[in-house]
Amino acid sequence: MINTTNYKKDTMSFNHTAKRKSLVILLLFVLTGITSYGQEVKTAQPAWWFGVSAAANFNFYRGTTQMLNADVSTPTAFHKGNGVKPYISLLTEYRPNKVIGGMLNIAYDNRGAKFKTVMAPCDCPADLTTNISYIAIEPSLRIAPLASSFYVFVGPTLSFNMSKAFTYKQEKQTDKKGDWSDVRKTVFSGQAGAGIDIPVSSAKSATQMTLSPFASFQTDFGHEPRSTGSWSFYTVRAGIAFKFGKIKKQTTPAKVTDPETPPAVAITPTGITEKEVQFSVQEPKAIALNRKVKETFPFRNSVFFDMGSAEIPNRYVQLSKSEAVLFKEEQLQEDQPDNLSKGRSSRQLSVYHNILNILGDRMRTHPQSTIALTGSSDNNPTEGRMMAENVRQYLITAYGITGSRITIAGRDKPVIPSEQPGGTKELALLREGDRRVDIESNSKELMLQVGGNTSAFFNPVQITATQENPLDSHVIFNTDGADELLASWSVEITDAQGNVQRYGPYQKDQASVPGKTILGANMLGKYKILMVGLTKSGRVVKKESSFSLSKTNDEKQEGLRYSILFDFDKSKTIASYEKFLTKVVTPLIPENGTVIIHGHTDIIGDEVHNRTLSQERATGVKQIIERALAKAGKTGVKFELFGFGEDESEAPFENNLPEERFYNRTVIIDILPLK
Repeated sequence: MINTTNYKKDTMSFNHTAKRKSLVILLLFVLTGITSYGQEVKTAQPAWWFGVSAAANFNFYRGTTQMLNADVSTPTAFHKGNGVKPYISLLTEYRPNKVIGGMLNIAYDNRGAKFKTVMAPCDCPADLTTNISYIAIEPSLRIAPLASSFYVFVGPTLSFNMSKAFTYKQEKQTDKKGDWSDVRKTVFSGQAGAGIDIPVSSAKSATQMTLSPFASFQTDFGHEPRSTGSWSFYTVRAGIAFKFGKIKKQTTPAKVTDPETPPAVAITPTGITEKEVQFSVQEPKAIALNRKVKETFPFRNSVFFDMGSAEIPNRYVQLSKSEAVLFKEEQLQEDQPDNLSKGRSSRQLSVYHNILNILGDRMRTHPQSTIALTGSSDNNPTEGRMMAENVRQYLITAYGITGSRITIAGRDKPVIPSEQPGGTKELALLREGDRRVDIESNSKELMLQVGGNTSAFFNPVQITATQENPLDSHVIFNTDGADELLASWSVEITDAQGNVQRYGPYQKDQASVPGKTILGANMLGKYKILMVGLTKSGRVVKKESSFSLSKTNDEKQEGLRYSILFDFDKSKTIASYEKFLTKVVTPLIPENGTVIIHGHTDIIGDEVHNRTLSQERATGVKQIIERALAKAGKTGVKFELFGFGEDESEAPFENNLPEERFYNRTVIIDILPLK
């Protein structure tokens, strides 16, 4: 006679033991990854990797299973189970840089297991085992934090059923074998995991090879193998992958000459003329960890509407009448978060999306002010007028503005449209920017008076915040001629202890890295830098330099930031801002001060053209300020000029919404505090 009490304890113990083993394996990989988290990859790495992997699937069943197919139903339902089965895959990885890449596994994935033994009504133990398996396609996003050998991955799993066999055994009965019924042919689920790349080849070898232990978790979300019943399973996988990739062969530069160079021009050992590529490093005098900044935020006078709708989009903050009574513009200035990074700023966008409430508050405060609303729709002027009317009704209903103070009109295109005649590129984005309601006024209480009686901007909003990682704390790398001559270039930075940091590859003439990133936990450091470039003809050019860094944490310093905005593809409209730049901005620049001027564009148009356009915009601003400084007799002012174009790593905003693209058409002026 079987002792059912002890039997249940034994099976429960086995179930818990299997789970503990799988969790321990996953934990070991995570801990091992943490220890190598900051270890930088020391060798040149291939972009494409290929290989195979093998692993053990620790499968765990749950749910209820009783009807196996039309011929077999068990007298007692099965609920839980576990088992270990094989996993084998062919893999491909693409790593365009050291941090982010992609993975693809095509695998034989066995999810078989043994259900926990149950007792049949005859007081007989019954067992159910499965050998269900799949061909799995697993694309994943691969991320290697800090460019280390440790990586994590996450992605979907698409599984195609191969085998659906089961075996049912009950004491005193003949074993029953068959296939599950109602098995889904295709299952869509997800997985996430981590691994470590351990090099097993020479660092100088053209073919790089690694062994990569990994662990992953396959969720049971979406992975219900049958269309009937509640049976589902999840898997903890542990295994190892063998990967190999070839480094692109580069000719030895010291042994070749460049046939494209005229014989009269001297050739350097790198195979290109010394005058063609010049490399320099611009390091900050001191890295400010935190700096208070007073920002004058320009306020675009347009409300952008979604395609196909005349309703005010939900992203614009709309208040009830009782809420509007309590709204004050000053709240937006006071309730700003501390973080003011140089990057994209949802903070400023949240201010802009209160445009209707700021307008309503200003008109309520100044009862003599009037506005004109012009709606533009590519469908017809009638819809444009309807858009303007919806804005008008909001101001009347929420803020009690008298309707006679607001005039409306409809057009098919704005007065200054983004879509130009003959243009064909990225029309959808341009038309999104032209679908809007423009707000105009002659009331100086509402609008910023620059260059005339009317303006494309409201009076700006003042914001005070803490600036982290300011642009003047970056190390700037300049490679004059790189854009024309080099396919790519990168930098290797070596500290006094011999530790190497690598950044790149870059394709533009200029790149920057935050000084705080290079220093890490150190307060100061001396560095040697090596620029390694690959010419378009496949040769290598190298340049060396050095620099020093130090941190400061003087929160008493306070900088100033101003911005001006441009119409699409325009730079000459800078003249309309001359009064603002000479009367408002220039008087705040101290003698011997530093001014950083950086131009930006949206992502519409050619990248090279946009970089030139942003440079022209920034140069125009600099020339106006220089003339005003000379007229005021101020001397010793240092300018730093940047044209970032559409570079999304430096862009003030995202480029998803039309208002974000409008705000990216900008020149930002940072007036640094005297040190």
